[in-house]
Amino acid sequence: MAVRPRTYWERATGVLRRSLQWRVVAASMALSTLALIGVFGYMSASVGQNLFETRRDEALVESVRASSEMQQIFNEAVTQSLTSGEVDALQDRALDAVTRLISSRASTEYAMLRSDDQEPTLLQMNDVQSQGFDTDLLTGDLRTAVAGASEVSPYYQSVRLETADGAQPAIIVGSPVEVPLAGRYELYLQTSLRSTQGTLSFMQLTMALGGTALIALIGLITWFVARMIVGPVQLAADSSARIAAGELDVRIPVQGDDEIAKLGASFNDMADSISRQINELATLSTVQQRFVSDVSHELRTPLTTIRLAGDVLHDRREAFDPVAARTVELLHTQIERFEGLLADLLELSRFDAGAAQLEIEPTNLVRLAEAEIDAVQPLALERGTELRLVAPGGHFEAEVDPRRIRRILQNLLGNAIDHGEGRPVVVTVDSTSDAAAIAVRDHGVGMTEAEVPRVFDRFWRADPSRQRRTGGTGLGLSISRDDAALHGGWIDVWSKPGEGTAFRLTLPRAGSRVVASPIELPPADTAAIVLPVDQLPPTETGDEPASAPIALVDPTITTTTEEVER
Repeated sequence: MAVRPRTYWERATGVLRRSLQWRVVAASMALSTLALIGVFGYMSASVGQNLFETRRDEALVESVRASSEMQQIFNEAVTQSLTSGEVDALQDRALDAVTRLISSRASTEYAMLRSDDQEPTLLQMNDVQSQGFDTDLLTGDLRTAVAGASEVSPYYQSVRLETADGAQPAIIVGSPVEVPLAGRYELYLQTSLRSTQGTLSFMQLTMALGGTALIALIGLITWFVARMIVGPVQLAADSSARIAAGELDVRIPVQGDDEIAKLGASFNDMADSISRQINELATLSTVQQRFVSDVSHELRTPLTTIRLAGDVLHDRREAFDPVAARTVELLHTQIERFEGLLADLLELSRFDAGAAQLEIEPTNLVRLAEAEIDAVQPLALERGTELRLVAPGGHFEAEVDPRRIRRILQNLLGNAIDHGEGRPVVVTVDSTSDAAAIAVRDHGVGMTEAEVPRVFDRFWRADPSRQRRTGGTGLGLSISRDDAALHGGWIDVWSKPGEGTAFRLTLPRAGSRVVASPIELPPADTAAIVLPVDQLPPTETGDEPASAPIALVDPTITTTTEEVER
């Protein structure tokens, strides 16, 4: 399956998650950007409004002045026309007057339009407008307001002009003009705000460049400040990781007397204390391991002598009186338990010292499990427990240390018989190309959720008052866990009160990495099947199968070889 490449956003968020320093810088720059956007936006709006109002007021004053001058020109033109008798020349004179008046005002377009809804007049003067004035820009509200004005009172509207250079803002200011003998006209002056817009754009560009530089400067300052604070924290984190890795002599250099220096000094004091305690514990552990090993070895010699003497007494117990005979039997039993305890302590001392080694050889796990079941069969018969072997099939040959695997099975089977309440005990063996597993399931008293995590603790028992038949020392499961770990595998457990307990041993094959066990936990019950001897899977070494068949059965069904043969 192809891996999707990470996007720039994913990379950036990954850096921010891993680095406190960059998070501080990013947060500082983001907040500064928001603050500057707010301030610069308010300043831009205020300055733009102020420039517009200033230019608008100028246009209004200019419109009032132009209307007054235009009114005076029309009055004089009409008087001259009436005096000279040239009334028809009023149109030309008015046009010349408007042209002279407007041409003196740069960047201004004009239009003089006759107001609607007027009575017929003596003179009829045509509308006048400059080439750059677009009457379609005039709204009905503006014309109505200008036409109905009672005095020289200008009205304006903002428009946007479409030019070859793009859209530009402008203001159209209208005011009424009374033309004698011709009626009421509306004078409109169009003033471009291009220069005002240019001033505002330049100011906004200046603020944007200045704001960008300011944000970059804030980010740089924040980076240096964060580095001063985060740097010692990162150094402390790295030093902690190195100490956790076993470098107990790592310390943080302390400079100055500020809070960071106090943090470094406190860290160094803590590291010194931890180092001393670890060294003390290591020394104590070494002494303890040596003590256990030495005591175990030293006890073996007198125990051997006691064992020989006990065996002699045990062999002659029938010649003793009943009390002495019972005493000899108890002595013999306790000597055996003592020998087992010494053997377990020696094995634990080897694990603690790291001296335990494997003796690997190809082993058929089904045959091994069958042999161990046969070995504990007398104990199972004594307790009325039926032992069953379930082997669904698979790669049964594995490279293991058979002595240690046998010891694990002995411990698991002994516990299952002791706690199985006489109900069937099922041993399941299964495997894949990567792993092999053996599970031992009883249907006895089970354990609570609080007891399950402690089941591998040394000398711990779920019910110390319970009478055990195998004479365990309380170290069997702990040693079994270490044996499994020595193989690169593990032992896990499932248990419920009243439903029983299941232990599962999972072992990896050579060169394999185990991520899942071939057996479920608890193992699934299997229907009753019996494999005859000649159908058992042969070993890779060519060994003949054992004489007894392997019964694959469901714990609730009792099936014998004779029944299958029938």
